[in-house]
Amino acid sequence: MKVTVEKVDDINYIISGTVDNSVIEDKVAKLKEEAAKKPKDEKPKDEKSADENIEQDAAGQVFQDFINAGIKEGNLDVENILGQPGLKKYEQQDDCIYFEVEVAVTPEINVDDIDFKDIAPTYTKPTASPEAVEAKLAEFAQNQAPFTKLEKPKPIENGDVAVIDFTGYIDGKPFEGGSAEKFNIKVGSNKFIPGFEEQLVGMEYGEERDVIVTFPKDYSADDLAGKEAKFVVKLHEIQEQKAETIDDAFAKKVLNNETATVETLKKQFSEQVTAEELSQIYMRELKPKIVKALLEKFDFTLPNNIVEQEIDAKVREKTRGFSEDQHKAYMEDKGKFKELRESVRDEARKSIKLALIVEALAKREGIDVHEQEVIAALGYQATMTGQDPQALLKYYQDNNLMTAAKMGLTEDKLFGHILGFHKA
Repeated sequence: MKVTVEKVDDINYIISGTVDNSVIEDKVAKLKEEAAKKPKDEKPKDEKSADENIEQDAAGQVFQDFINAGIKEGNLDVENILGQPGLKKYEQQDDCIYFEVEVAVTPEINVDDIDFKDIAPTYTKPTASPEAVEAKLAEFAQNQAPFTKLEKPKPIENGDVAVIDFTGYIDGKPFEGGSAEKFNIKVGSNKFIPGFEEQLVGMEYGEERDVIVTFPKDYSADDLAGKEAKFVVKLHEIQEQKAETIDDAFAKKVLNNETATVETLKKQFSEQVTAEELSQIYMRELKPKIVKALLEKFDFTLPNNIVEQEIDAKVREKTRGFSEDQHKAYMEDKGKFKELRESVRDEARKSIKLALIVEALAKREGIDVHEQEVIAALGYQATMTGQDPQALLKYYQDNNLMTAAKMGLTEDKLFGHILGFHKA
């Protein structure tokens, strides 16, 4: 194994060199020998597939050995290396493989002297109007009311709450999570798959109807995304909610407090409305200003491999809704694909720069986000968008998005902390 290390700038390095084919062959032979010693019931039935897996494992181990040799050769601090190495070149030569890999170490970001007063925009905390509180309380009282069957049956109309059974089929076969009984759905809420609720309008009690829909291409479950499905739906009944009377008794029940009054309840709803209005101001005005100020405040070298990986992620995000023909066009036209990558480069650089700044400042302030906080936030997001919380969590886990979700929560915690220093 021959390895050389070139320092590109203060944090980026290129590791290049060759690995003899014999090294990989020896690694494959060793892995096959270890596999042969396993009990019969632990061996895979498909020998061809098993050999391919061994060859892939061997190549992976050799590549990691090459990276480790480069890190040692360049005297790089392993604890300081950022993300996954970026493979720039892989070339099969006569008796060896040539690798060119880009790695980066954590840049030095001096956050010691940063004063949040220079970063935080001024704002006036909103005050909930009595009308907004009354409206919120009335909406809550309506939502708290129990559902009861309509006394007189009628066909489904937009806005009705229908009780249905449904079974979903793809290619004639039921799919997991596609069936339910006595399921309450508010027609027109757009909480279900696009096109589903509209097709329920006009159904009579006891009627069965086929509802044909197509799952969105960006649906959280990859095995369903973009596919056409048929749902066999049966209507049991339509239900209504009669709003609860807003009085002291209602307040006592809601707050589980015998001393509570309507005024106590209004005070809580006033705080909720204020928090919601403040959240809107934060997302619309304050957060963008903090981001802009932080990006202008710091200047440091970015890790090239992480930027390229962020570009990959943003390209995947942009092309997720592409048709098959659009994907094909970009795959066949290298210039067009390169243009697409370059169109997101500036955005990717800003994302990585901000993430590194946030990480450094959060560390200084002792701000951390635990896994359960991420799971809870995803659960809330799923509920608000009408998705299955478990499916959304699995999508984030399967696509290595949990770190990004954690960073988003860390960012919001830090920005809230920054704003807490400078209110007007």
